Amino acid sequence: MKRRIFIRAATAAAASVLLAACGKKQGATSSAAAAADKKEIILGVTAGSSEQIAEQVAKVAEKNGLKITVKTFGDYVAVDTALAQGDIDLNAFQHQPYLDNFNAKNKTDLVPIAKTYLAPIAGYSKRYKNVKDVPDGATVTIPNDPTNGGRALVELSRLGWIKVKEGVPASKLTPKDVVANPKKIKIVELEAPQLPRSLDDSDVAVINAGYAISAGLNSKKDSIFAESTETSPYVNVIAARKGTENTPAYQKAVEAYRSPEVKKYIEDTFKGALVPSW
Repeated sequence: MKRRIFIRAATAAAASVLLAACGKKQGATSSAAAAADKKEIILGVTAGSSEQIAEQVAKVAEKNGLKITVKTFGDYVAVDTALAQGDIDLNAFQHQPYLDNFNAKNKTDLVPIAKTYLAPIAGYSKRYKNVKDVPDGATVTIPNDPTNGGRALVELSRLGWIKVKEGVPASKLTPKDVVANPKKIKIVELEAPQLPRSLDDSDVAVINAGYAISAGLNSKKDSIFAESTETSPYVNVIAARKGTENTPAYQKAVEAYRSPEVKKYIEDTFKGALVPSW
């Protein structure tokens, strides 16, 4: 039965090859035209500072004829998944190493189309005012995603608290790559949104800037150590699906993001906790 159905279907398909080809060509042309005329896009972000900045970007873009709807997600993976599936047009919350890792892990093809700002990762403590006061055997919480966890380990290594395996890129470092622990610290991996809450139960928490800011923390004045803003490779980016990078509306969104108005907003609001790249 399946064979007979296949034969009849194949005959019909063969008769419509030319029509399908023409339709495909016309469809591609129509899609390109629609992209060129796009007047509204959806920008995905995480809650907190990314969302606050995106709302300002939307205000600037609207003045230039582009409506940006900001859609907020509860975690990093959800934002990239939504972009890969076409549920949103762009996202703006992550740095390049995280994006590269997500693509490799999920076989996706998301690409950066512009840089935004650096969000320094930093160590905070409710128990100690200085890194020198942190005792041996302290409990230190870090992000459990590969790239930001690696950033945290690099900072702990810089302090001399641990030593990590040579030759492993920072974006791939995990606690398994710790080869020496002279301070005998206990490293605990947590989901990034949980890190601010871990301050009550840990000696030190190494927190991503976005979640630190949401918890009322500023790396410039509240941290006991922080990532260098001059040498860090972790500048955040705006990401799109590969092949859509040159969509005029997306480029207009980039212009709005990297505008003088948004730069001033970041500097005035976050007072050094976030550093614009333009």
